[in-house]
Amino acid sequence: MYSLLVADDHPLFRDALQVVVNSGLPHSQLLEADSLAAAISLISEHDGLDLLLLDLSLPDAEGLDGLTHLREAFPWLPVAIISAHQERQLVLDAISLGAVGYIPKSTPREAMISALTQILEGQLYLPSDVMRRPPSARPLAESRPSAATEHPAGDKLDRLTDKQLAVLSCMTQGMSNKLIARELSIAETTVKTHVSAILRKLEATSRVHAIVMAGEANLPLYLASRTTR
Repeated sequence: MYSLLVADDHPLFRDALQVVVNSGLPHSQLLEADSLAAAISLISEHDGLDLLLLDLSLPDAEGLDGLTHLREAFPWLPVAIISAHQERQLVLDAISLGAVGYIPKSTPREAMISALTQILEGQLYLPSDVMRRPPSARPLAESRPSAATEHPAGDKLDRLTDKQLAVLSCMTQGMSNKLIARELSIAETTVKTHVSAILRKLEATSRVHAIVMAGEANLPLYLASRTTR
């Protein structure tokens, strides 16, 4: 049995999520809050929560501010974003701030159940269709590398083998080691070895950090350019 809390100010969506949880996560409970303040109050009353599902459009929290506040106030509580916004950079920013997953509200019921189950089992969930999109173009001034940057993320990708890049690409789609093994037709132990090597070569502190670095370096574009070298 899991105990979840959803913070969303739309009653119809909360009702729909109740149906999803009741059908896909038997014997679990879903508490509801319509604001960040209400969510904080419920968290204080329920220290056994397994997961908080946070909308990014709450009346008393703008964008990722609510996530930042919750991670600081309740570092023990896993927080996943559930939002109508599907910008790739927003997903990466949420993960870099400590979210354990990002679920678009447009996700079909069965995929939603799968995403929740994956997160509750301790895995990171990312929407693969969003992560496959190329990053939005940035102003020229923002796209120029800083002179203080010693090892740009793109340069670090050069350290990876083709197989390690394939594993990293799967990681950015939120795949577990088991799913990566199935996708690439290799043993799960081999995937674990590749993941360890990826973290070491990228100088990443965690799997999430490696995913964020891959996003910053525009991994799909890098892979396309690498094939033409």
